[in-house]
Amino acid sequence: MGTVTTEPAATDSPPRPPRPAARRRRRLSRLYGPLLAFLITSGAFCAAWVLRGTFPFGNTGRAVNDQANQYVPFHRALWDLVHGQAAGDVLFTWRGGFGQQFLSDYYTYLGNPFSWLAVIVPRAHVDLAVFAITPITMGTAAAVMTVYLGKLKPGPWWQRGVLGATYGLCGWALSDASYIPMWLWGLVALPLLGIAVEWCLEGRRWPGVAALVALAWFGNFYTAMMATMAACVLLAIRLITRDMTGAQRLRALWRASTATGTGILLTLPLLLPSFLSSGSAQPTQAGAFDPVRIEIFLTGMLPATYLWGGRPRLYVASLGLILAGAFVLNSGIAKKTRLVWAAATVLVVASFQFPPTQYVWHGLAVPNGNPYREAFVFSGMVVIVAWLSLANRPRPLHLALVAALLVAATFVLRHTNDFGGWTWPAVLGGGAVSLLALVLLFHGDKHRHLIPLAAVLMIGVVFAESTVAAAGADSRRARERWAQPAVTSSKSITEHFNAVRGVDGWPAYRTDSGAPQSSYNDALALRAEGPQYYSSYLPEVTYQALEPLGYGFKNDGRTFFGADNPVLDAIFSIGARVEPGPAKNSWTARRFPAPPLVTVRPGPYTSPNPADSVYARQENVLGATVYQVPPVTRGTAAAEQTYAAQCSPGSEAFWFSPAVYGSLRVGDGPEQALQDRMTGVLRLGPVPASGRLDITVRTATQGATAGEHPVGCLAPAKLDAAVSALKATGATHVTTGGHTIEATLPKDAKGTAVIATTAVPGWQCSTPTADFHGLLALPLTPGTDKISCTFTPKGLKAGLAGGTLGLMLLIGVSLTAVRRRRRA
Repeated sequence: MGTVTTEPAATDSPPRPPRPAARRRRRLSRLYGPLLAFLITSGAFCAAWVLRGTFPFGNTGRAVNDQANQYVPFHRALWDLVHGQAAGDVLFTWRGGFGQQFLSDYYTYLGNPFSWLAVIVPRAHVDLAVFAITPITMGTAAAVMTVYLGKLKPGPWWQRGVLGATYGLCGWALSDASYIPMWLWGLVALPLLGIAVEWCLEGRRWPGVAALVALAWFGNFYTAMMATMAACVLLAIRLITRDMTGAQRLRALWRASTATGTGILLTLPLLLPSFLSSGSAQPTQAGAFDPVRIEIFLTGMLPATYLWGGRPRLYVASLGLILAGAFVLNSGIAKKTRLVWAAATVLVVASFQFPPTQYVWHGLAVPNGNPYREAFVFSGMVVIVAWLSLANRPRPLHLALVAALLVAATFVLRHTNDFGGWTWPAVLGGGAVSLLALVLLFHGDKHRHLIPLAAVLMIGVVFAESTVAAAGADSRRARERWAQPAVTSSKSITEHFNAVRGVDGWPAYRTDSGAPQSSYNDALALRAEGPQYYSSYLPEVTYQALEPLGYGFKNDGRTFFGADNPVLDAIFSIGARVEPGPAKNSWTARRFPAPPLVTVRPGPYTSPNPADSVYARQENVLGATVYQVPPVTRGTAAAEQTYAAQCSPGSEAFWFSPAVYGSLRVGDGPEQALQDRMTGVLRLGPVPASGRLDITVRTATQGATAGEHPVGCLAPAKLDAAVSALKATGATHVTTGGHTIEATLPKDAKGTAVIATTAVPGWQCSTPTADFHGLLALPLTPGTDKISCTFTPKGLKAGLAGGTLGLMLLIGVSLTAVRRRRRA
């Protein structure tokens, strides 16, 4: 008997596509996990602010270290730039360092896309926007990690959201980068690039991969480089563990490499100038990498642990640690997958302790600060392994065994230096609640009512444990001298800003914001044009120009301070200065004559004063003798040194002792602080009628003295004459653009036109330039009555060409893909 084949009835119709409402619900449900991760992460971090009573939830200062000195001032400069109130543009700023490049600073300090939040609030609240960048970026990183985990292994949205939050709240984010908005973008970049890896393996979305790479690198190249290296590790793992043919693996590698190269090409207009600026920056004295002891390194993996100084913070919440430990025991995962992921994670964390690989992680450079800046990569891998474990239903026995091992490890490491005060509560309390939640989840298939309870426990334990970890890190870090929180908004700062604006005369003259400073970048923060500047890109030529003249500095010359010295004011066209007023929180401003930004010097000038004195160097740049540099006699005491000098009565005495740290007193007058190179030239006051200066210096610097010529006495009348001469022969009109300067000179001007800015690389002028004691100068030919200069960062043109090439590749591949889909 034959087989009967039945055909579908002619009236049968194909399955109906999902209704629009159903599609919308599905799309909306995809947001639940990322939204949960964002809320847990940002909520826990803000809750820690509340616990600590820090601004804006209390009166304690929020800004830590460079957050006060760099990030808030640079974001205020961004506000000024966007609102058309900046003295400069995105390529150059006339504020700070007497004029410096700005593009590299923008890329390095303002690249985080959320930095643009600072421009939509009133300028007075820019600092609050800067603080908000941290929880928003951390929450975004958690949300993107949640999406990436779903691509590795499907699973319930809330479970992915909880583990995404453990990544956003990892130890590196809470302890190392919570006050560094641009580095935090690396936390986002890692899962972004993980998604890009999955698209390469799937053989689709090449333009999307390039766009994700560009987005990662636009935010911050430093941590993006580390995230890109981590993505290479993830790609290698997936190529080994995924079921693919050899040809498919080669195609995936080709897609990944070409898309990555294109994505980086798109960032070249920012990346290349920053790279070249870094090469010409003032070098620092970074020490060689010295790995911490193994017990300290392992302690950094314990939850809620804060280690002092430049030590690794590798932990995630106890829930993630327990799940990650159970990964290797989970028989629901293929042995090959377990072996490869576990081996890769161990090798990555071991590479942090090995100097050659540590240098690779940091772009072949020695970090100037914490040497474990790539720690978030390990935390990310721990969270990935934890998710793979959770998605494959780990057994309660295995979970309990890992929890016991965590307790044992904590007990063994409890005597480690800096063992955290919140570590035991996190391990015992957080570990116990995590274990209970995971056991309830395991039995949830048979008892569905246990799943909501497990969800509440998992969310609650991650939130609570991370909150106390963040609060503990804030509390312990604040005890370190370098990290004492600073105030970035106050009545004094507001009055200081108003006083600076009240005497603004740019570009006719510069305004110096004066001292005391509220940040190392007060010129940017207060809209002044003084020397105050702090940047990793401060050029070596700027240091070489300002240091010999007596300006104070620190950070190996990458931070410069102001100096209340009339000769320096004349050299750099400073015509107004702001000083503290008689009332509390008040500031006053004073105006005085100043030469124009462009002066004309008839020829070289050599001071008759001792050539090795700071006063002679100032006179050489000014072009006139205005100081009396008397011989100084010194007492024989070491700790309390005495100096005596004789000057003309009525002159103004100044002091310069860059090797001395301590205090100084003239006669019976008040003490003034001496902070070696930070102090710079110091005003002592009028010389008495006797002409004698008796100076006492107390120093804690063993063997340090003030040198041969610490005293210089300024003759005000001679300085006034010099300023008048410079005004008479200088430019009659000066205009400045964003990155340009133009000057009209007197008829028959002869000699050299000197622009009161340092000769930083990138200036192109109407005539060939020359060096004038580190300042930008143009030798004049007969008949020259106008000069102009334009600043273009080195590498910008080549970077634009590379970016254009990357954009053409991206568009070309995208159009080709569209045509193929249409043919199909």
